Amino acid sequence: MANQTQQSECVLVIDGDVLVRHAIADYLRNCGYIVIEASTTDEARTVLNEVSLAVDAAICDAEAPGSLNAFEFRAWALRERPAVQIALAGNIETAAHKAAELCEEGPQLSKPYDPQGVISYIRRLLGNARSATVGGAA
Repeated sequence: MANQTQQSECVLVIDGDVLVRHAIADYLRNCGYIVIEASTTDEARTVLNEVSLAVDAAICDAEAPGSLNAFEFRAWALRERPAVQIALAGNIETAAHKAAELCEEGPQLSKPYDPQGVISYIRRLLGNARSATVGGAA
């Protein structure tokens, strides 16, 4: 069972595989995070554009369906919602070729997910964002 924490951060989970998306979303919820789920990058863009709840981080499967591939979605989010920390996740072997074609940086989280690894990564991601804000960097 996950460690119960008092998190108020909101994580957007983007994955076309409903079972994978629900599993990681449920785990994050059990750890105290507020979670929003999206099955495509298009749904994720809608969430980031319309949701009244501030999204702090997103985990996007490198193979997520949508009009933007995951790497294009990440670039869009970095441009349009720079405060949202974006992590790409994927099977390293299958995503490496696509990553090499589309951007310099591949997935940061490997699948299948290690739940504790996801929590550690999200905490580090959000901690780095807070440090940058406190330190005066944007």
